[in-house]
Amino acid sequence: MESFIQQMINGVSLGSIYALIALGYTMVYGIIKLINFAHGDIYMVGAYVGYSLISNVGLSLVPALILSMLFCAILGVLIEKVAYKPLRGATRIATLITAIGVSYLLQNLMIYFMGAGRRAFPSALENHIFKFGNIAINSQQITIILTTIFLMIALQVIIKYTKMGKAMRAVSTDMDAAQLMGINVDNVISFTFILGSALAGAAGVLVGIYYNSINPLMGVTPGLKAFVAAVFGGIGIVPGAMVGGYLIGVIETMVSAYGGSMYKDAVVYLILIIILIVKPSGIFGKNTKEKV
Repeated sequence: MESFIQQMINGVSLGSIYALIALGYTMVYGIIKLINFAHGDIYMVGAYVGYSLISNVGLSLVPALILSMLFCAILGVLIEKVAYKPLRGATRIATLITAIGVSYLLQNLMIYFMGAGRRAFPSALENHIFKFGNIAINSQQITIILTTIFLMIALQVIIKYTKMGKAMRAVSTDMDAAQLMGINVDNVISFTFILGSALAGAAGVLVGIYYNSINPLMGVTPGLKAFVAAVFGGIGIVPGAMVGGYLIGVIETMVSAYGGSMYKDAVVYLILIIILIVKPSGIFGKNTKEKV
């Protein structure tokens, strides 16, 4: 039982990171129906920005986290304006291919500027271990979980109680009707990319702390798993992305602990296949027919 609780704690820590990345996927899809496959690489950029600020500039964790979020928010808007906005009326396959192209561009730019090898993430946080019998939780896990909860609450407050949040919900429901009501759709889309990219940047710094290692290709697998989490919870639905992220994190940790770490990725993608067959709209999604 103690082993099970220990793995649950580890799973929630990992799931927190997946949830932060999944929120960016689900918000962008909810607004413009785009699967932004470059999102995982924005998370990677956030990790490198945090690494540079802590190791080269000498900042502590909190300022580095905030500045990484700010940098990724600006990068997200820039990508939206340059790569996605000109294709707004194009076919979905065109925007999907563009997103994959942006993903490879970010990876190769990072390899060019920072090198292809792994880098040890600087220790920005003293790691204290708290033991409750045979169950251990360290200060890094506590920081990751609490930071994620804080950011998710802040996101929910923005979406539910601010003017821009209400505009986001209106555009998500019906973009044409929202435009007719005087909502600036371009600003709403840009704001959505700001929020999603900032959360991905935060996830990048947190994962650097958690694994103490970063590399230019680190965004690929977590990005795909976060996408699975978003689909699992119901893509386009914010609470669904949160729940999906935590569930995928816990499932992956449990498989690693009890079934073998070699199969953890396979199990996650198997879940995606099952969800798409059984309930394509996800846990929180409603089965609706797409307008043609």
